[in-house]
Parts: sequence; structure tokens; C-alpha cells
Amino acid sequence: MSLSLAPSRPVLADRVLPKSLATDAALVVGGAALTALLAQVEIPLWPVPITGQTLAVLLVGASLGAARGAIAMVLYALVGALGAPVFSDWSGGAGVLLGATGGYIVGFVLAAAFTGWLAQRRWERGLLRGLLAFVAGSGVVFLVGLPWLKIALGLTWAQTLQGGLYPFVVGGVVKAVVAALVLRTAWAFVDRADAAKGR
Repeated sequence: MSLSLAPSRPVLADRVLPKSLATDAALVVGGAALTALLAQVEIPLWPVPITGQTLAVLLVGASLGAARGAIAMVLYALVGALGAPVFSDWSGGAGVLLGATGGYIVGFVLAAAFTGWLAQRRWERGLLRGLLAFVAGSGVVFLVGLPWLKIALGLTWAQTLQGGLYPFVVGGVVKAVVAALVLRTAWAFVDRADAAKGR
């Protein structure tokens, strides 16, 4: 028996890779790296830019499961807080994590865990349920990010929603659709491959 953080109900990563701590570590690092990469896909806005980070969070959580997805986001946040330029616009440092956008980054941990938990219950395998899971996962990011933004900048709730939520609604739905399509397509390939092998 090998040690692993793999969930009892297999997610996508568990169907295509061997289960071991080394695999888990590689997946966690890969999830953090994907988030850092998509953070650089950015539309600059104030006080919060639109980035590809949330798409990465959804994909990482759904493909790795709750524990590994959350750990990947913790690693991402810690590496960035230590100064690595992994946040949007190649920024890094504790100031970013403690600043106006820090709540969104903290929310990534909970969103990846939640999305992963839903994936362990097969939500991401169907298009409609996957879409609902990913919209809900995006919502978790805002549950943490919005109050943090309000406090960090001393905004009213109207200002907070204007700057920290409304500009992201359409993009959030698009990211949820993309994530649902990617995961559903990936599962279709895996199921087809398994059928061809006679599993």
C-alpha cells in the first residue's frame, strides 16, 4: 500500500497517474505553478485586476480533489508571500497577500477545497453539474475576497461590490463554462481510454 493524499473517490488525477506521495507532491507543485502562470493573464483594473487565477483554482481543485487542491493554493499563497513573483503582474511579497487583493488569494484555498470536494462526488463529470460546481467555487472566492477588500480599502459595500464583484461576473461565468468543458472533455477521453483497455 502506498502513501498518498488521493481522495477515496477518485478524481481525474487519480485515474491517469499512479497514487503516491511523490505524485501528490508533483501535482500540488503543478497546481500552484498553473495558478501562477494564469495569474499573468490579466486585464488591469482597480482595485482588483481580472486574471486567469480563478480558472486555475477551479481546474486544480476539480482535478486534484479537496486536500491536494487546497494544499496547492496554500503553496501558491506562501511562495508569493515570501516574495516570488507569482501573483498578478509578476508581483509577490507579503504586502500583496495582506493588501486589497489578499482576500481573493486566501479564498482560492477554500474554493479549491470546495470544488475538489464536489469533484470527489462526481459533480465535474457532467456539464451542467460541473458548471454549477464551478460557479459555486468562484462564489467562495468572493465570500472571502469582498469583505477583505472592503476592510483593506475602507470602502462602503456599494463601492466594494462596484470594484470587487460586478466587473467579474461575466468573466466568472465564462471561466466556469471553460472549466466545465475542460473537465467533461478530459473525463470523456479517460473513459474512452479505459473502455478501449477493457476496464
